Amino acid sequence: MADTAMERHPDLVELRERYERAAARPVAQVAEGLTFMAGIYLAISPWVLGFEGMRPLTVSNLVCGLAYCVVAMAMAAAPGRMHKMAWVMPVIGAWAIVSPWLIRGADMSTTTTVLNNVIIGAVCVVLGLGAMSFGMGRRRMR
Repeated sequence: MADTAMERHPDLVELRERYERAAARPVAQVAEGLTFMAGIYLAISPWVLGFEGMRPLTVSNLVCGLAYCVVAMAMAAAPGRMHKMAWVMPVIGAWAIVSPWLIRGADMSTTTTVLNNVIIGAVCVVLGLGAMSFGMGRRRMR
């Protein structure tokens, strides 16, 4: 099969090994855990804080939080293959920041819901940018 020949290509093998080495560092493991926890919090925050009467924002936070967790788990499980998906994480964080103003029906947003989404969204953006940079450290040293 052509796929197996491509999977053995030296450049691709070296790239995957670099991401595996980066993911094995303790800093990367802590960041992976924090990234997953940020996604869980984004998903459950409507129930933690009581987004009363804001069903669209509740659904948005739940779906975005679960998507963030899925990408975080995939990157932790297979960093050599999933590094291309890291760009999704800051985008989800940015959506969490602006969603209280853009989602229809969220016009009843309170200071608590807006602050929650801005803070957790910013955390998701920063952690997502960190996840994007994990495999690049070795390249800079060369």
